[in-house]
Amino acid sequence: MYWIALSPSHEDERTAWGWQGLAFTPRVAWLDEALVLEVSATQRLWGGRRKLLRRLLDTGEVLTPSPWAAGDTAQVALALLRLKRGNEEAPAAIPDGLPVETLTAAQPHAGILERMGCRTWGQLRALPRAGLARRFGAELVAGLDRAYGEVAESYAWLSLPESFDVKLELAALATSTPELMWTAQRLLGQLQLWLRSRNRGVLAIELEWTLDLRRLNGKPLPPTETLVVRTARPTQDMAHVRRLVNEHLSRAALSAPANHLRIRTLETTPWGGLPASLLPEDNKPGEKLHEFVERLSVRLGEGNVLVPEPHEDHRPECMQSWVPARSLLSSPAGQGRGGDTADAIYPTWLLPRPVPLDMKGDVPCYGGPLRRLTRLYRIETAWWEEGGPACRDYFIARSSEAGLVWIYRERPMGEARSRWYLQGLFA
Repeated sequence: MYWIALSPSHEDERTAWGWQGLAFTPRVAWLDEALVLEVSATQRLWGGRRKLLRRLLDTGEVLTPSPWAAGDTAQVALALLRLKRGNEEAPAAIPDGLPVETLTAAQPHAGILERMGCRTWGQLRALPRAGLARRFGAELVAGLDRAYGEVAESYAWLSLPESFDVKLELAALATSTPELMWTAQRLLGQLQLWLRSRNRGVLAIELEWTLDLRRLNGKPLPPTETLVVRTARPTQDMAHVRRLVNEHLSRAALSAPANHLRIRTLETTPWGGLPASLLPEDNKPGEKLHEFVERLSVRLGEGNVLVPEPHEDHRPECMQSWVPARSLLSSPAGQGRGGDTADAIYPTWLLPRPVPLDMKGDVPCYGGPLRRLTRLYRIETAWWEEGGPACRDYFIARSSEAGLVWIYRERPMGEARSRWYLQGLFA
């Protein structure tokens, strides 16, 4: 067996350290003040003990570094951790040389045992078992057996919650939403640990802050206020989520000072990872397009960042509509949508409304007579709409003043004369 004992420096990081441990082994439990992990069955998957320890303890800025120790049993690892925290050196003989006060089961009797001259685990183990059990209770003998690995160790193993929901107290009262960002970063770091352990990507989170006042200027206040942040695609990248949260918070307002912040997940999905290529030119650094669109939509407003959405219609003015880019990117159909192929050369600029053209005999004029350059491109559609179908013949024409233009001849039903319109310009 190989056990690792960790001692989180901050109380509010205990749960997150448990999630970090569950990413490496399912056998994670709390033993007194320490988190213990049994990794003998999984260490080979991580390349050995040294690499597993390096990855377990390397949490970047997400968690505060934690003291650790390792041993053949959980009690040995915990005893060595207690010595390290007390700045004491580990004995040469382990476990016989460990101080008796480092054994959890012996701590209530440490004073009596020391007066008896019993100061180490080895000396305690050398005492008659029957007399030891009668004098100090069977729990001390059982604890000694577990410490030496003579009895199987069984603990209440930790498990990951189905959803992320963590609340932290702010370091100081926040009077504006940007002041919540420091605590939000800590919570987002813990969210990343939960996502990786659950192998999920986040789509929506809710920030909830608790107001410190119940009334302000005589008006009652709600106990909490919330803010929902959504992403267009599932992600485990907290740098992107952090930018979105920062943009949202910079535009929100607090009704009163806040003292706590809570983040919980509203929507997650199984994480399939990110596609990667062996070719360096395919792995371009920098912000991804959908992440840039999301951040810009929050900053400028969704109605100010638009993309064209194609429609199945032959009329040029009905072939697309402009919709918020963020909503289109979040839909599965919009993520893989490409341009439609047509057998007509469409103009660069389409006018908001077709402009009626003056006629000189049978020749349409726009800055002078227009000379048609292409064969007609005929459409007959929209017969289901009120007002009758659209019957048009399109041409590319040349104007002496405007250059290449996109015109069409409307063929009315009956014997009425055809009418000509300008609908687009070529750059």
